[in-house]
Amino acid sequence: MAIRINGTEVAAPEDARVSLLDLLRERLGLTGTKVGCNQGACGACTVLVDGARVLSCLTLAVQADGRSVTTIEGLGSAEAPHPLQAAFIEHDGFQCGYCTPGQICAAEAMLREIAAGVPSYVTANLTAPAELSREEVRERMSGNLCRCGAHNGIIEAILQVAQERAP
Repeated sequence: MAIRINGTEVAAPEDARVSLLDLLRERLGLTGTKVGCNQGACGACTVLVDGARVLSCLTLAVQADGRSVTTIEGLGSAEAPHPLQAAFIEHDGFQCGYCTPGQICAAEAMLREIAAGVPSYVTANLTAPAELSREEVRERMSGNLCRCGAHNGIIEAILQVAQERAP
């Protein structure tokens, strides 16, 4: 089998100890995914596996065998940015930019979770669709840290894209 990374089939590494993060950065040169804490605490390495967010530093590459991985490079480009990328720029949702790829991947997955009706810890009514409030977004994005303090811009960017996607 192989791993589909940003639409391209890649052979799973023979060494079962290789993390998905190391496969992406060191072996494939996809350096948009960042190394932060390398222990699953900061979210800088967040990517999408079959549309769900995962911490690539804690995921073995072989766990993605037969699955689809999307990194920040697969979401958009400078010529055709993903709506979240454009919104992060518009709302100053970054300062140094180091956490931004993980933030954007996590936000994309979070918006999919909301659309699917997945509740969070702060969802008031578990039988109704979650209201996308600032508090709800903060809770759902709490696994992605920004040490620069761009949280308000990040929240505004996510809320804008959520509003644009609303039916």
